[in-house]
Amino acid sequence: MSRSLVLPRPGILPATDVSLGSARPADDAGETTHTRRLPQPPGKRAPLWLAALILGALVAGLPGLLGSGPTDVVASAADYGLGTASDVGLTGGMDDAVARASITEAEAQARLNELAASRAAREPKTVLPVTDFRLTTCYCMRWGTMHWGIDMAAPLGTPIYAATDGVVLKAGPASGFGNAIYIQNADGDVEIYGHMKYYNVKAGDVVHAGDQIAKVGNQGQSTGPHLHFELHRGGMTGKPFNPAPWFADRGISVG
Repeated sequence: MSRSLVLPRPGILPATDVSLGSARPADDAGETTHTRRLPQPPGKRAPLWLAALILGALVAGLPGLLGSGPTDVVASAADYGLGTASDVGLTGGMDDAVARASITEAEAQARLNELAASRAAREPKTVLPVTDFRLTTCYCMRWGTMHWGIDMAAPLGTPIYAATDGVVLKAGPASGFGNAIYIQNADGDVEIYGHMKYYNVKAGDVVHAGDQIAKVGNQGQSTGPHLHFELHRGGMTGKPFNPAPWFADRGISVG
């Protein structure tokens, strides 16, 4: 009896059992077909095979660890309110918009000068050396002698102010005045303040109009607390002149 050979149709594999180490009968004649086994790692090279797997995993994860992988988040200048990337120079310089919004040091200095001039314009250039006073003696003859200044009576301790900006030439004891302060102003004239008991300036101090320099006293040849105020043309030894018209020329009345 002859057996015909049956070939499998294309694309169809013979029926096999995928279980490991087993076989099943293929037909009634007792023939068997061998089962297909899953591939196993090479026995002697298993450690090398495992090491290769671990190395491959490390290489694959290395970019992520270094922060340069494809999943990195790249922040742009716009994320920080700095404009687009094209607005920021690679050298760290300012962009055109910022440069246009800035000013030069020369412009800044010019503005500072304008501010100083504006502030100076608002400040008084001349003030009365004593407020709430009573004029008791004029620049005139008194008791047969010339009185070379004006007397401004006020209570003891009344503040005395610098009449103008100037530099203190000296401050301290002075004949007839008890104590006196000599201030040279911007015109070169010298202002003399006399009879104070307390004063808080010294030679070389720069004072501004309205700065407190002393308090009204009754020192020296005085009949009561007051400020004696004199003006000398061109220096301490210059010729005295009448303070009343001088104040009037500056918009201030001494009464």
